[in-house]
Amino acid sequence: MFKYTVKRILQLIPVLLGVSIIVFLIMRVFSPDPAGVVLGQHATPDAMQAWRQENGLNDPIWLQYWNFLIDALRGDLGTSYYTHSPVTQEIASRFPATVELAICAIILASVFGVLLGVISSVKKNSLADHASMILALIGVSMPIFWSGMLMIILFSGTWHLLPSSGRIDPMLQPVGGTGLYLIDTLFSGDFEAFGNALQHLILPTVALSLYSMAIITRMTRSSMLETLDQDYIRTAEAKGLTRGRVVQHHALRNAMIPVTTVIGLQFGSLLGGAVLTETVFAWPGIGKYTVECILKSDFPVVQGVVLLIAVIFVLLNLVVDIIYAFLDPRIKYAKKEG
Repeated sequence: MFKYTVKRILQLIPVLLGVSIIVFLIMRVFSPDPAGVVLGQHATPDAMQAWRQENGLNDPIWLQYWNFLIDALRGDLGTSYYTHSPVTQEIASRFPATVELAICAIILASVFGVLLGVISSVKKNSLADHASMILALIGVSMPIFWSGMLMIILFSGTWHLLPSSGRIDPMLQPVGGTGLYLIDTLFSGDFEAFGNALQHLILPTVALSLYSMAIITRMTRSSMLETLDQDYIRTAEAKGLTRGRVVQHHALRNAMIPVTTVIGLQFGSLLGGAVLTETVFAWPGIGKYTVECILKSDFPVVQGVVLLIAVIFVLLNLVVDIIYAFLDPRIKYAKKEG
């Protein structure tokens, strides 16, 4: 296991290097000149030239990338063109909002996705099965921005049950802590702020979780149906075990192996792809912030965010592979003997 883990970690290096090269080239080749965007349309050519020189944009592109790579290895992702603050600081101030939203969304998607998938497989071709598949189809087909706007119209605009945007009311803003409002307000004993933060979290969480919930439901159903047809399942039932015990203790554990992969990948997608949800609900996370920086050609911030998301994806894949060994003892990572 240790050798396998080290090998996988070493394999992350060329992946992250390739991602950094692609993002760097895209931002330099296909994006507008940041000097004109940052300084404004009335900036003189001399001012724009001086700004490019100050930010190293007049250097050869290979030298720009080399400087970026060396700084990134030291933990320095550059400085924002607009706020003049370190990119790591800009990301750190917004990343907890995205993490909190993604964690809540993947928990909701996993619990209901696995539950619906198990019910659908156990009750194959029943009304519950058809209803679950219809819900999964709707979840896959409906765009997040559309479902988000519908929820805002119904729950906020029409019924006035939940807030439509933001993380918490300004007067209840928690200070310090982890940046995860639910945890910070709960540990500080501020239950009014906790309830308010929870209310703000409900709509974006549901909107973000719908697609992942649909994927997990369909994968769980497919995996469970395949597992329930195995000989050891029929043997367990022939021994007199109840259907519920067979499903819970024999079928579900083995069926969860491919589902675990999906959940891990979906969590990475939620962390990196919550752009539409954060935009619709004005959620102050890195997704919404990245869109703003792309429109402003703030190269250092965009590069830093993409590298962060790439690291999260590859690490989640590594974690999922390691979890396999605990779910299925038959999986071994030791070197094969020839």
